[in-house]
Amino acid sequence: MRDDGERSPEDEFREMLDAFLSGRSEIDPAALASAAGLPADPAVLQQLFGRLRDAMQSEGDGIDWSLAAQQAAGLAGQKAVVSLPEERAGIEQAFGIADLWVDEATDLPRSSLEPRLMSRQEWTAATLPVWTQIAEPVANSIGDALSGALAAAASDRIDDVVPEATRLMRKVAGALFAMQLGQVVGQLSTEVVSGGDIGIPLLSDGQPAMLSQNAVAFGQGLDVSADQVAIWLSVRELAHARLFRHARWLRLQFITGVTDYARGIEIDTDALERVASELDPSDPAALREALASGALIPPRSEAQQAALDRLETSLALVEGWVDVVTADASTRLPSSDALAETVRRRRASGGPAEQALAALVGLELRPRRLREAAAMWRAVTDAVGIAGRDALWSHPDVVPTADDIDDPTALIARLTGPAPEPDALDREIEDLLGGQ
Repeated sequence: MRDDGERSPEDEFREMLDAFLSGRSEIDPAALASAAGLPADPAVLQQLFGRLRDAMQSEGDGIDWSLAAQQAAGLAGQKAVVSLPEERAGIEQAFGIADLWVDEATDLPRSSLEPRLMSRQEWTAATLPVWTQIAEPVANSIGDALSGALAAAASDRIDDVVPEATRLMRKVAGALFAMQLGQVVGQLSTEVVSGGDIGIPLLSDGQPAMLSQNAVAFGQGLDVSADQVAIWLSVRELAHARLFRHARWLRLQFITGVTDYARGIEIDTDALERVASELDPSDPAALREALASGALIPPRSEAQQAALDRLETSLALVEGWVDVVTADASTRLPSSDALAETVRRRRASGGPAEQALAALVGLELRPRRLREAAAMWRAVTDAVGIAGRDALWSHPDVVPTADDIDDPTALIARLTGPAPEPDALDREIEDLLGGQ
């Protein structure tokens, strides 16, 4: 506010945003929230937009991820129930059996951490730090793109408003993204059955974990005994946990891939002006279509598509390896094949991993790619054995590539062929060390 009592352009812009968030503008906040994937419940909307107003008034430019934590915790607790003692005891016993079986199916060592039984709320709290690491590059890029589009579209007469306007837009965009992340993680907490169910190392140190309420729900309606379901899910979770603990670089590789994708996010200012001129603010359906169509975001660049392809390859390699280890470790279970088919159907219809990655980075995991990766790992196992297969997780430079998934024969030829002759430098180093 100016000393003479007149409102500055910055004050007017702030009041305009406040009017929108309070529902005192032509655009319906409920329609915007619905189009952005946020709940349409009036009480929840009032709370959410109140948080947006708080974010707009707050100091600093960083994203307040506590909004995501509050949103996720609220959703996780809505239909949560306390697992019965016999259900928890059954899962604990299943982990003990599964560890022995997984020993036979992989060369990777056991985790030193005891398996953890978790509630939905505990899972959201434990995994949210990694979710925010994954989401932050995308959120920041969207905020920067919106701010840049606003600055580029500004006319000369409002140039003095642009710095404050872009700062506020970045803050509001960050708060919206945080709340959407909370919505995604909260919904996932009702579906994931274990710590590794997403295919990303979300828990620290590769600790095995099971969401007992969801594990029980997974087996309902399958005509499979509860003890078989618990053992099979435990086998699968222990395979994930051993891999994530052994290949600790997987988490950084995934976050780096998301960051590479996020660098290319931008807003098409020409489309922004066109949509704004054609949009009827009083028509929620038109507003939803404009936001959901992706018209404001240009097609992915080659670099972005390459980043998404690398992410898909990484996830396919993880899940394909886990599929093979789980199949080999659970041969004693009569219903092993039926349970594996349940997971395949779950993926095809959009399981937790597909939902999370589609919401955060627009990555659509292809079930066929996961099947191809599993077939590659099976061929490698048959050719070089368990130890030779698992040695491929020792370093990012030796992990199979997308080309290896497409053509496992070339990979197997490299693994089974004679060792390459050392070059001149290698021989000199060997001679030097041999002379000591």
